[in-house]
Amino acid sequence: MSTSQFKETPHIKPNGAEIAETILLPGDPLRAKFIAETYLENPVQFNEVRGMLGYTGTYKGKKISVMGTGMGVPSIGIYSWELINVFGVKNLIRIGSAGALQDNLNLYDIVFGIGASTNSNYASQFNLPGQYAVTASYELLEKAKKTADAQGQKVHIGNILTSDTFYNADKSAASKWKDMGVLCIEMEAAALYLNAAQAGVNALCILTISDHIFRAEETTSEERQTSFTKMMEIALELA
Repeated sequence: MSTSQFKETPHIKPNGAEIAETILLPGDPLRAKFIAETYLENPVQFNEVRGMLGYTGTYKGKKISVMGTGMGVPSIGIYSWELINVFGVKNLIRIGSAGALQDNLNLYDIVFGIGASTNSNYASQFNLPGQYAVTASYELLEKAKKTADAQGQKVHIGNILTSDTFYNADKSAASKWKDMGVLCIEMEAAALYLNAAQAGVNALCILTISDHIFRAEETTSEERQTSFTKMMEIALELA
């Protein structure tokens, strides 16, 4: 049994419950609750601090955890750092929603973020003598693609944007990222990838398109919470 269960941080207090080495990280804690109740056998709640619900159970006989991370780089930066460096998590899979930039992306399409461009300054803390190329773990990416193929799920793989701004005062920003071939915009992956890279563990961001930046198309909050099951079922196979 992992000794990590006897540790705690200001943000994660397992109270004796175990946190698995592989964890799914939706932004919405209610999505974490939905996954635990829908897919996991014998789920045990390991966190409720600040309403950021976390659960550990088994999926097809393998131990796996799921926990919400909130919105934005600072929030996932805290949770992923603690999960990696305090609780010993080795595989972190963000499962989130994103706004499409490219014309060939539609609602409910699945995107794997092979790289995460960003307007965040999160990487500055590492004092690197240049710009770091923020990328996913190839190990997880390859496994996720094979899983999607086996499930008959079409996925888009490419560069995504982690943005600090949801309401951007620069109205031309999205078009500039689109012109560079960036697939979609979300708000967390770059921080997750950076924390994982520094610690030598695996991270991957799997996204479902919830709206389109250049077309009047969007899903509801309820649909985002419970209807992104294809993405969830790919991620669960990575345990």
